[in-house]
Amino acid sequence: MAAAARSRAGVPLPLLPSLLLALLLAALLLTACESRKEEPPTAVRFEPARFDALPGWREDAAAEALPALARSCGRLMTLPDERPLGPDGLAGTVADWREPCARLAGLPAGDDAALRELLEAEFRPFAVHDGERDQGLFTGYYEAELRGSLRRGGRYSVPLYGRPDDLVEIDLRDFRADLPGERLVGRVENGRLRPYPDRASIENGHLAGRGAELLWVDDPVDAFFLHVQGSGVVELDDGRRLRVGFAGSNGRPFYAIGRALIDEGIIERERSSMQAIRDWLRANPERAEALMHRNERFIFFRAIEGEGPIGAQGVPLTTGRSLAVDPDHLPLGVPLWLETTWPATERPLRRLMVAQDTGSAIKGPIRGDFFWGSGEPALEQAGRMRQQGRYWLLLPRAVAERRAAGS
Repeated sequence: MAAAARSRAGVPLPLLPSLLLALLLAALLLTACESRKEEPPTAVRFEPARFDALPGWREDAAAEALPALARSCGRLMTLPDERPLGPDGLAGTVADWREPCARLAGLPAGDDAALRELLEAEFRPFAVHDGERDQGLFTGYYEAELRGSLRRGGRYSVPLYGRPDDLVEIDLRDFRADLPGERLVGRVENGRLRPYPDRASIENGHLAGRGAELLWVDDPVDAFFLHVQGSGVVELDDGRRLRVGFAGSNGRPFYAIGRALIDEGIIERERSSMQAIRDWLRANPERAEALMHRNERFIFFRAIEGEGPIGAQGVPLTTGRSLAVDPDHLPLGVPLWLETTWPATERPLRRLMVAQDTGSAIKGPIRGDFFWGSGEPALEQAGRMRQQGRYWLLLPRAVAERRAAGS
């Protein structure tokens, strides 16, 4: 789920004028499409609340979130003081976080009461509303585990690709500030930016013979789920474990094959889960490939040294405490109080989380993806999670006071 590096590698300098013209034409088309839609903006509201009004506030083992908070603070503290955080500076500037983060760094590990006391002193909660709604959808994700080899052969025949050298990623606002906040991904052909090939084209040989393979795994279904999750750990045939993470995508739209299986009556909605989808794909190999190809989005990977997986904020995720959110509505790196239910149950799940990741399917003011950790136990929870819930954004006291004063 981690964000890609913003690179324009592979664009020959003589082609840049033609490429710029193509980009500007694309931007004008995007602007025209947006004008025709005339969709009203989402009415996001942040309503002040009290800590004692947060359901389960004093029952959480809050100190389990301290490593996630420390990592996010460490990342924020590398930024300049004047850097705004979140859409329209929702979470203030980096300067507003320096004192709270310094106090968090001095807390002892495992002291739930001390962390709660600090948060109550340094932060203020705000209930997030989407118009009149305060509820939204919460799903789960995990770090996949696969079997693989650094060399192709025998059972290891499914390639995981690194970022190809002809992939070009463009942020339109790099060219003009008033252009739509869109990113284009493609490759240059005859001086023009074209869409990058889709999943079917890549799997049918588009990258063959170009040395783009990072490694090979033994199961096309596991590889597909790795693409959906964005990161994983590969148990190599020599006994080593290699963590891989998101390095880029082909820019194509994501298609949820689970929804197709439900719509076509193959899997009952009540029994749908990642596990059920995986089992069907493995039991129906002759139909599985065509179904997986409906998801045109293709992910490229990189090897990750040390802790992981790495979220969109650029820090390692923390099992059970990291949440993927929509960065168009919420800032990355900030604490949240989550109220939802455990997967496929009505048992309350209320805890302190940190917004550290994003996802192509995580869209909207009240929408989250809960990180459950690695391997089959994490899949068991993530695969069944599709719960309603809500959250409160915790903002530094100085930011909250300015919001209250209307500044």
